[in-house]
Amino acid sequence: MRYTALEIYSAGAGNIQKNRAFRASKNRNLKGEADMNETNIDSGQAATTYQNAGRIFKNFFEDIGNVVVGQNKVVEQIVIAILCEGHALVESNPGLGKTLMISTVSKAMNLKFSRIQCTPDLMPSDITGTNVIEEKDNKKEFRFQPGPVFANVILADEINRASPKTQSALLEAMQEKQVTVGNDTFMLDRPFFILATQNPIEMEGTYPLPEAQLDRFLLKVLVDYPSYEEEMEIINRYTKSEVPNISRGLDKSTLLDLQKLTRQVPISEELKQRVLSIVGMTRKDKEHIEYGASPRASIGLILAAKAKALIEGRNFVSKEDIDYMAYPVLRHRLILTFEAERSGMTPDQAIEEIIRKLK
Repeated sequence: MRYTALEIYSAGAGNIQKNRAFRASKNRNLKGEADMNETNIDSGQAATTYQNAGRIFKNFFEDIGNVVVGQNKVVEQIVIAILCEGHALVESNPGLGKTLMISTVSKAMNLKFSRIQCTPDLMPSDITGTNVIEEKDNKKEFRFQPGPVFANVILADEINRASPKTQSALLEAMQEKQVTVGNDTFMLDRPFFILATQNPIEMEGTYPLPEAQLDRFLLKVLVDYPSYEEEMEIINRYTKSEVPNISRGLDKSTLLDLQKLTRQVPISEELKQRVLSIVGMTRKDKEHIEYGASPRASIGLILAAKAKALIEGRNFVSKEDIDYMAYPVLRHRLILTFEAERSGMTPDQAIEEIIRKLK
């Protein structure tokens, strides 16, 4: 079973006039003209729409769970990044199922998946593609051969092993949704999502991502080892003759509609002010944080909180959504002072202290 775009909007539709009124209110909200009170034009149908989206995601995550054991928070945050049209950086030890997770999510969303294994000798053309010479009718002509970046979901494994020149090729794709080869520019297909990974253990022979590039990632996701029970389920499941597979999912048009719906989730002025307070305090805490987060973090935190609400089937953002998403949105954007690092403080602890002060 695949969920279609119609299923999101069909429940509680009522009549054509109601649908038109709701779409009009959604359009105003998308342009930033509507706030929480204005959505009361058809609040009943709006609530039903978000609840229906929540049911779709509940079934979606259950289906993912048939293949991926545990790591529910990681999978959820990957989906949140996709809904926000952002990208995610994953820090994880080897062998914790990163490739399985992202390939399963892309398959469940009916999207094209590709993997780039980053190495020091990887060239930009190995990612973007190159022009090749073909002979046809005794004539030689150039033909563009697309690289692995021409997919919907890309796993850039161990991105910090690629040279800065190669990393910059990914940067253009992430930010502009396009690649440039020679004098030609090629637009990438939507949706477009990059999940980059880096290994926290092996740092020899790596090129640390500069702060400007780290800021391009919406989320930094931490993957931990599975629990005893989860690891037992993993070995039971993957030592059998039949490997579990995806049985249902979303279609591409549904995902694009859900991305639009994410931006339309209402958020109160009070919670916007809370976001600005959290991000602003990362710039004021000079005792622990040398460099704080940019305005891009404020935008990302609001979008991520909206996606979290949509996944749970709510037509509003809560304070808990803001606080929960503050960690993956901010942890890679903070540069701690030398004294803070020497004392063993982590970015997550600095964020926790900021949130504690605001409560």
